[in-house]
Amino acid sequence: MSADTPPKPVRRKLRSESWFAGTDKDAFIHRSWMKNQGLPDDAFDGRPVIGICNTWSELTPCNAHFRDVAERVKRGVLEAGGVAYEFPVMSLGETNLRPTAMLFRNLASMDVEESIRGNPIDGVVLLAGCDKTTPALLMGAASCDLPTLMVSGGPMLNGNYKGERIGSGTHVWLFSEKVNAGEMSVDDFMQAESCMSRSAGHCMTMGTASTMASMVEALGVTLPGNAAIPAVDSRRYAFAQMSGRRIVDMVREDLRLSKLLVRDAFVNAVRTNAAIGGSTNAVLHLMAIAGRVHADAGANLNLDDWDALGRDVPTLVDLMPSGRFLMEDFFYAGGLPTVLRALGDAGLLNKDVLTANGSTLWNNVKNAPNHNTEVIRPLTKPLVESGGIAVLRGNLAPLGCVLKPSAATPALMQHRGRAVVFENIEHYKERIVDEALDVDANSILVLKNCGPKGYPGMAEVGNMGLPPKVLRQGVTDMIRISDARMSGTAYGTVLLHVAPEAAAGGPLALVQDGDWIEVDVAGRRLHLDVPDAELAVRRAKWKPEPVAMRTGYQGLYVERVMQADQGADLDFLVGCRGHAVPRESH
Repeated sequence: MSADTPPKPVRRKLRSESWFAGTDKDAFIHRSWMKNQGLPDDAFDGRPVIGICNTWSELTPCNAHFRDVAERVKRGVLEAGGVAYEFPVMSLGETNLRPTAMLFRNLASMDVEESIRGNPIDGVVLLAGCDKTTPALLMGAASCDLPTLMVSGGPMLNGNYKGERIGSGTHVWLFSEKVNAGEMSVDDFMQAESCMSRSAGHCMTMGTASTMASMVEALGVTLPGNAAIPAVDSRRYAFAQMSGRRIVDMVREDLRLSKLLVRDAFVNAVRTNAAIGGSTNAVLHLMAIAGRVHADAGANLNLDDWDALGRDVPTLVDLMPSGRFLMEDFFYAGGLPTVLRALGDAGLLNKDVLTANGSTLWNNVKNAPNHNTEVIRPLTKPLVESGGIAVLRGNLAPLGCVLKPSAATPALMQHRGRAVVFENIEHYKERIVDEALDVDANSILVLKNCGPKGYPGMAEVGNMGLPPKVLRQGVTDMIRISDARMSGTAYGTVLLHVAPEAAAGGPLALVQDGDWIEVDVAGRRLHLDVPDAELAVRRAKWKPEPVAMRTGYQGLYVERVMQADQGADLDFLVGCRGHAVPRESH
C-alpha cells in the first residue's frame, strides 16, 4: 500500500449484529425464527436493520392509512441497502380514546422505548399522526437515542360544507354553539359531519396534530416538508420512501437524536409554534420530549422559555382556529419551509442547527418560496403582532397557566369578573344548561379537577361551551379558566394548564362562586381577589375528590405524573436510558 493511500474506514459494528451475527446457539435462534417470514440468508449479513414504529389502528382514524405509508418506508430502506421490520405500538386516537388520549401518552412512550431497546434495531422510523402519537413516539425514541426519523401521516383534505371551508374540530365547536344558540338546526349539524372528514389523514386545522407535525420538522427530526403534505397526496408516499432511504444513511453516519434535539432546535420549535399559531398542547409535549433527551444535548426547556422566546414572534400563518385557511392551503402556499425562511430572514431562527438530512436547517429552507401571501403572511402584515403562548402567574396559578393570544378575544385580555365554578366536568354539564344559573357575559367560568391527576390525564375540556342563555344574547366568548387542556382546533380566551392543579391542592381548588378574578395578559398576571385568611379557612376544609381508579396503569399515572408546568410526564421516565444491548434471552 502506498504511503499516500488513505486507510480504509473501519466499519462500525451495528447493534443488530449482537443478535444476528455469529454461529452460536443464540444467533441461530434469532435468525432461524425470523426466517419463517421467508427471509434469505443475506438479510442477516450486517446490513442496517431499520425498525418501522407504526401507530396504525382503525380506532385511530387519523392513522388508518399507515399500512400503506409503512410499505413505502420499507421500499426506501431496501433501496438504500437496509432491511426493514415493522412493529406496532399503542395507538392513541384522540377522538375515540377515553377518558383522554393524554392519559396514555406516557404509556405509549414506554411501549416505544422498550420495543426499540429490546429488539435488534439500528435505526427507527416513527410513523405518527394523531395528536399524542407524535410526542409519545419521539419521547420513547429520545430515551433510547438511536438514529431516528419521523414521518407524519399528513392532514385530511379541506372540509367543505355548503361551499364553505370547514375545519376539523374548529367547526365542531362553532356549529355546536350555533345549535345551542338556536342559529343552526340539528339536521344541518348532522349533515356537516360527513363534510368535515373527507379523506384519510389527521385534522386539517392548525390543531395539535398539525402543530406537532410542524414541531418535529422545526426540530429537524424529519426530512424538509414533512408537516403539510396532505395524507392522500402522492407526494406523501414519495416522502415516506425518501425517509426510508435516508434512515439507512443516518445509521451509517451514527446520526442519533441527541445530535439533533439540542437546545437551539427547541428554541426554533418554540418560535415556529408562535409563527404558525400552534396548539397550546405543544407546550406540554415539547417540554416532555426535552426531558427525555440525553443530557449531553443540553435540551433544557421550561415554561418561562415559551413566554420569553415566543412573545415577540408574529403569527404569520392564517389558519383555523386563529385564521381563515386550512392545511391543504398551507401546503400549496409553501408549507413550513416558507415559515422557517421568514423566521430566518427576521433573525428569529438558529440557522446552523443540524437536521436529519445531514444539512443545516437554514440550508434546507433559505430558498423556500411563498406562493400565497394570504395564507402565509409576510412579516410586515402578520395575523397577530405578538403570537406565541402567554404564560400567566399569580396566586391562582403559582406555577403558571397558558393562553393562546392568536385565538383569544382582544377585549378580554384584561378583565375582572365574578367566578362561576364547576367542581368537575359532570358538574359543568349539569349546571351550564340551567337557565337559573347566575352568569352573564362578564363572568369567568372556572372548571376544577380536570388536570393530570384530577381527570385523570388532563382532558381537552378547558374550552367549555358557553351557557345557552348567554349565547342567545349574541355573546361568542367568555374567559374560561381550568387545569385542563383544550383541543388545538379550539379557540377563545381560555386559560389552561393551571398549576398546581385542583386535585393536587392548588389554589384553583379553593375558588368559589362569586369570587372576583383578575386577568391581565399583558402583565402576565392571574389573581384571585380573596384575602389570604379566607383562603386559609377554605384550605382547612378542602378535601380532594376520590380517585377513580387506584390500581392498574391509571393508579400508577395518578401517583407519579408531574404537573403541567413540567410537561406532565411520569417522574420515573424523565431522562435518556440509552440503547445498550440487553443481556441474552436464552
